[in-house]
Formats: sequence, C-alpha cells, structure tokens
Amino acid sequence: MMEQKELSVRRAIPFKEQMHVLKRIMSFGKPYRKQFAVAIFFSIALAMSTAALPRIIQLFIDDHLTTGDLSFEIIVTFAGLHFGVTLIRMTVWYLELYLFNMASEKTVKNIRNRLFEKLHTLGMRFFDQTSTGWLITRVTNDTEAMKDFWNVFLNIMQGVLGVIISLGAMFLLDISVTLWILLFAPILLIVIRIYQVYSSKTYSEMKSKLSLLNTKLAETINGISVIQQFRQEKRLQKEFEETNQSYFDSRFSMTKINALLLSPVINLLYTLSVVVILMIFGFDALNGPVEVGIIYAFTTYANNFFRPLTRLMDSMSLFQDGIVSSSRILTVMDNEEYAPAQLDNQEARIEEGKIEFKNVSFSYDGENKVLKNISFTVNPGETIALVGHTGSGKSSIINVMMRFYDFDEGEVLIDGKSIKEFPMRELRQRIGLVLQDSFLFYGTIKDNIRLLNESITDREIIEAARFVQADKFIEELPGRYDAKVVERGASFSSGQKQLISFASAIVRDPKILILDEATANIDTETEALIQEGLKRMRKGRTTVAIAHRLSTIRDADKILVLDNGHIIERGTHDELIDRGGQYKDMYELQNLGLQTE
Repeated sequence: MMEQKELSVRRAIPFKEQMHVLKRIMSFGKPYRKQFAVAIFFSIALAMSTAALPRIIQLFIDDHLTTGDLSFEIIVTFAGLHFGVTLIRMTVWYLELYLFNMASEKTVKNIRNRLFEKLHTLGMRFFDQTSTGWLITRVTNDTEAMKDFWNVFLNIMQGVLGVIISLGAMFLLDISVTLWILLFAPILLIVIRIYQVYSSKTYSEMKSKLSLLNTKLAETINGISVIQQFRQEKRLQKEFEETNQSYFDSRFSMTKINALLLSPVINLLYTLSVVVILMIFGFDALNGPVEVGIIYAFTTYANNFFRPLTRLMDSMSLFQDGIVSSSRILTVMDNEEYAPAQLDNQEARIEEGKIEFKNVSFSYDGENKVLKNISFTVNPGETIALVGHTGSGKSSIINVMMRFYDFDEGEVLIDGKSIKEFPMRELRQRIGLVLQDSFLFYGTIKDNIRLLNESITDREIIEAARFVQADKFIEELPGRYDAKVVERGASFSSGQKQLISFASAIVRDPKILILDEATANIDTETEALIQEGLKRMRKGRTTVAIAHRLSTIRDADKILVLDNGHIIERGTHDELIDRGGQYKDMYELQNLGLQTE
C-alpha cells in the first residue's frame, strides 16, 4: 500500500528536493501568469506606499512640528498627503489580493482537474495496490492544502519587498544604525533552517497518518454491514482511536515547533532591534539634540522590516505543508502504471465480433502467471462459457479482453486484428460488460442506463429495459425511469441492480457481450425472469460468460474448464458430461446441492 510505504519513510525533505517540487508545482500556474504578474506589480506599489507613510510623518515632525514652522496650509498638506497615500495603499492592496487569490484559486482547480484526469489514465494494477482513502486524501486534502500554499507565495512576495524597501529607507536615514539591525539576520537564518528541517519531517509524517485515517474511515463505511453483522464495532472503534491519536500526536508535535520557532523568535528579535535603536539614539542625545522624527521613522521601519518576517515565519508551516502535499500530488502525477496502450488505428472497427486467444500468458505481478498458454476461438454469434474453481483464471481472461491489463505473451485478436489496434473508445463501445457486483451511480435509473451518453434517447433506454425484463419493476417505481438511485444503489435488490446493469450494457448494442458471473447474486425467481432476456441479448452477439451456476450455460456453444491458469477441458455441455472429468464432477456436485436444498 502506498500509505504504508510513506509511513515507513519518515524523513525531512532536503532543500534541493523542496526546490524541485516547488518548481514543478508552480508550473500549474503558467496559464494564469498574467494575473500573477499584475498582482506582483501591485505588490511593489503596496510596499512603496507603505514605506512612504513613515517618511511623511518624519518630515512633518522634524521639519515643521519641532521647529515651529507650522501653518494651516502645511498641516492640511501633510494630512492630505498622508490620507492620499493611505487611500492609494488600500486600493492597490485590494487589487493585489483579488488578482492573486483569483489566479491561485484557478491554479488549485487546475491541479485538482489534472490529478483527477491522471487517475483515469492509470491502469487497474495501480488501483490494486492503492487504497481508496489514500487516493481521496490526494484529491481532496492535499489539493485543499494548496490554497494556503499559494497564499504563502503572496506573503513571501509582500515580505521580501517590504524587507528590501524598509532596508533601503533605513540606509537612507542612517547607515550605521541599519548595520547594527542587520546583525540579527544570521540568527534569523539559523532559526529558519532549523524550522525547515524539523517541520518538513513532521509534516510528512502527519500527512501519512492522515491518509491512514481516511483509509480507515472509507473502509469502515464501505464495510459497515459486515462490521455490524459480526459485532466488530468496538474493535474498529479502538483501531480508529489509535490511528486518530497517532495523527493527533504528530499535529501536536507540529504545534510545539510552530509555537517555539515562529512568531515568538521574530518578536524577540524585533524587540532587541528597538532596544538597539533607542540605545544608539539615546547615547547620541547625550552629546546633542536628536531629531524625534528620525527615531519614529527608524522604529517604524524596523517594525516594517520584522513584521513581514513574522508573517513569513508563520507561513513557513503552511509552506512545509504545501511542499509535502505537492510532493504527494506529484507522486500520483509521476506514476507510470498506465492503462494498456493502444496502437490507436482510428480505422479499426469491430464488425463481426470474432474472438481469438493464441497462446496468451499473463501475470498480475510480472512473476506468477495466472494464465498459461491460453488458446481458443469464439466465432461471431457464438457463446463460450468459462468455468473453474476460484483462482483458475476466468476473470483474468476477461481483464485481458477488456484491456484492463496488458498480457505478457501471445495474441488476442478480434475480427483478425490485434486487440491493441482498436481505439479504446471502439472497444468500450462495442464490448458490453456486466459484472457480478453491480455498481450504480447516484442519480436516476435513466442516468445509470445511459451513463451520461446523450446520444442514447429515452426511447432506447425504455426498449433496453424491456429487452432485459427490467421494465417490470421500473414501471412500478415512483417516477419510473426518473426514480432516484442513492449511493451504490442501496435501495434496490441485487437482482434489480443487475437488471439495470444488463440494460446499460445492451442499450449500446454491443457486438461482443461479456458476462462475469452476472447471475451469481440473483435470486431464483429473478433469474428465471431474465433468462429469456439473456437469450435475446446473446442472439447475434459473440458472448463470453463466466459461469457460477453451470445450469445457466448448458446451451453454450463451447465450455472451457480452467484450472490453475490452464484450459484442461473444452467442449459442449453434453460432450463434457459424456467425457467425464472435472466439469462433470462440478455439475453433479451443484445438482446434489440443489437437491439437498
């Protein structure tokens, strides 16, 4: 599991790696660089207007207030100047925040869209190895953290400009005093470095534990019926509390680091700088008069120098959070466990539906083969059934045919062409798949049959439902085809959900039909209802059916019996019964079970 690997590697992210992550994640903001550029322009204007205000007051105090050179015009001039600069400052501040936040929100939206799009390009092997909770954390929590992460850049931009302009203003006033204040800079750099090392490690651990927390939550919700059936509530509650406590401990560690190394340190350095300023000008006052305005300006600029640094240090926690989140998002973006690639011959079409497997071998992990030299042919319109014990390779044949996984050796042909030549859209359109466990999306019955394919009309939906005998229960529902479907179709029986899945498959009029134990979860009464529909579905279509109940595939044109990845028997139902073997044993065992019931 991805989250388990993360928990096993708890380390501080090196500075060089952080910069690499930062460079890559910032590339998502390129489409909105004009808005960011204008926001930077307004940031410069904001820093300059902020630096101008103390200078205006300093000139008023030193040149007019202390000298007695005052008049109504001078007072109104300086007051109006101060008010005008403040008004300009407020205006550019608003424009800066608006443009930057608008661009950053669009960037986060772009990241989330790209991440979701990436997930849909990954192959089934990736999802076999990755928990739902881990993925949900990437798409929700980590992308949400990016909002604050982009605000960090705004704080950094404001802080750097504020520090540079404040330093410039102080140098213009008095170079020696400014150099004394700069002595605190090395201390500040050391604190930032210490914080960076410890916080990146702590944030990485914290994010990994949050993934585990989400995994526990998703697993519990999905399996709530089993949990209640076997009375596992207390055990799972205890496990969740332990995971939650572990997450709390890591957050508490982060809180302690922030409380020690952020604002308190900066405020201490600012206080020391004010003490230095007062001491220097105090000693100067012993030898002669000192301008009051310049003391006010220096203390104000010192505040303007350290205050952005306080915001920057406060933002360091968000920065580290964003770096860790960015790194985890890029982990998904860089994953190369893609769905099998197609040669994408746009002219390739499935016309007849003839299927050929030629010496096909396949493994999920690259080492242990689950299919071994599988060969068979299904002619157009024929039905072939796959039977065998659990783990014999039946579903693996379906996975290879649907291009969920790429096979290792051999060839799979449809109408004489390699299955790799067909565009994926053609394969999905012309091959209808019905799984054992039906999955219904939140919406309406009509939505689940159409699956948002607007080219499918309401009339075609109704005809498909009637074709598979689903109309009998749909017509009795409030709203009929517009009846609401709750999450996973929980308000319908297994048989009803399966009938809707049949309608969804048949409405596209596929040339090839794949039934993966499609009647395994259907009660006897419902099964009898849809058998006629299944016969009509198979008519004129090449059908591959994984059979759980052997009685349902007696009329198959060919039956393949699999064992440990090999085809050990093949023939019609009667031929296999007459021949005697594993199929006959399985069939008689099922009949004996039915008679016992």
